[in-house]
Amino acid sequence: MKRESVMEDREGSRKRKRAGRCRRKTDNNPSHLNKQISEAHPANVPQPKQDSSKLKTSHKASKTLSFLDKMKARLAGGHFRMLNEKLYTCTGKEALEYFKEEPELFDMYHAGYQEQMSHWPELPVNIIIKWLKDHGSSLVVADFGCGDARLAKNVKNKVFSFDLVSNDPSVVACDMSNTSLDSESIDVAVFCLSLMGTNFSSYLQEAYRVLKPGGWLLIAEVKSRFDPTSGGADPNNFTKAICELGFSLVSKDFANKMFILFYFKKKEEQNSMTKKKKKKKDIEWPELKPCLYKRR
Repeated sequence: MKRESVMEDREGSRKRKRAGRCRRKTDNNPSHLNKQISEAHPANVPQPKQDSSKLKTSHKASKTLSFLDKMKARLAGGHFRMLNEKLYTCTGKEALEYFKEEPELFDMYHAGYQEQMSHWPELPVNIIIKWLKDHGSSLVVADFGCGDARLAKNVKNKVFSFDLVSNDPSVVACDMSNTSLDSESIDVAVFCLSLMGTNFSSYLQEAYRVLKPGGWLLIAEVKSRFDPTSGGADPNNFTKAICELGFSLVSKDFANKMFILFYFKKKEEQNSMTKKKKKKKDIEWPELKPCLYKRR
């Protein structure tokens, strides 16, 4: 029994020695130490140093891209302001010919227009959309200067969309003073920020022609164009001229900070003789101040 006990003690001693040697090897292994430290204190593990030259190159590249983006934005803004000024200072026929020669400029103009509209707290087209929904989907609409045809896309009404250039099958490219619509075939004529040409009165005369008696004329325009204190037209003179054309003013909304809304109805005609007299009568149209956007 004693011999067996001695043998067991010796075997236990050898096992303890082997375990001690293993611990010493492990403790002296740097990679294992790092692993132990990393697991215990991850924040203390030194991170590999990044190449400072690569960081500088990356920073320079981002600064270059930022500069190029800014220059592109300024160039696009400059093109938009140039095109915008041209549309306000030429006739609709001249604008039509201009964009026929370079239709891509129309896309450039509308991209700039959308960027400008993104800064407005409220858009007049949304108010007109709501008005149409409140008045029923049976009304036939003519949208003069429709842009991206947002009006037609957001109502159930039948909408004829007109603009200088068409990138959409539903939009008819034309001079808005001469559309293909039949006389007295429309219930609502809309001009949403689109009385731009120097001959804007001819657009309104075309609207009068295509509207049914009792039909609606809705006009939304930039507020500064009707501010006499800053060179704009007197809104009373504007409404007076439209009433002489054959409309009656139902209401006008000056509540919005950016634009004015006018609501007219075409007067009921008594006979064809009255129509001829109205056509021949000279109307004194006020000059509408061009809406020239500031550089941002």
